[in-house]
Amino acid sequence: MWTTDKILQVFDGCCESYTFPMLDNGYVYLARTRLSLHRSPSDWALVIEVFGFSPRTGVPDIHVYTFGSRLKDRDNATDFASKKAYEKYLSSNPHNESRFFNPIAEGPWQDPESGEEVAEGASSVLLRNRSVAIPSPARFAEVGIELEDEPRIQTFELCRFLAETERSDVLARPDERRVSVPEELTEIMVLDEWNHPDVVSEDLPSASETFQQLADVLVSGDLTKYRPTATANTHWSNWPEGGLL
Repeated sequence: MWTTDKILQVFDGCCESYTFPMLDNGYVYLARTRLSLHRSPSDWALVIEVFGFSPRTGVPDIHVYTFGSRLKDRDNATDFASKKAYEKYLSSNPHNESRFFNPIAEGPWQDPESGEEVAEGASSVLLRNRSVAIPSPARFAEVGIELEDEPRIQTFELCRFLAETERSDVLARPDERRVSVPEELTEIMVLDEWNHPDVVSEDLPSASETFQQLADVLVSGDLTKYRPTATANTHWSNWPEGGLL
């Protein structure tokens, strides 16, 4: 039987192994997040989507973090160099999985010399196989984004603009969100914002009102148990250290 405390232990354990979302991850410029709960009479899952840009990766992506009592479509043994490495992967991540998706296609919109900048003269990006115009520098201020090197547009700044104007396409599609969630679980809650613990400062989910209440919902199925008083902080502006490494 899963209890609130056992679920929180899973989240805390993932923090200790650096597999729980850090919204001020020094390697990722945060743009947008979303959280969802999934449940059946016997199982639970919590999914956090993080859309952003890592210069090390080179292309904007969605990191889908899944935590749950059971997970589907785990990596195969053939994906690892040895049986021992595969067994270590399973034992180290018994209740968590990560998957990545790219809503924005690679292309000439990125500066060929520096993928961290939008190419001069670029007019559009391919977002979910749909051409979306790259805005003029003046439009960024309309959604609260101050360009650091105007008139040049940095890739992470474009991501944040698209997160405001094309929200449904920069976040995971239903099948992507449920990539590691067993089919029999029902989605019972979706949050566009919440109060997230400052994991870098060693604030654990078990000490977070938000995650205590979300764990209660997962155990009981009672949505009224989520009644947060802490201010939502998942907007990128609340995590200024993200991407600076």
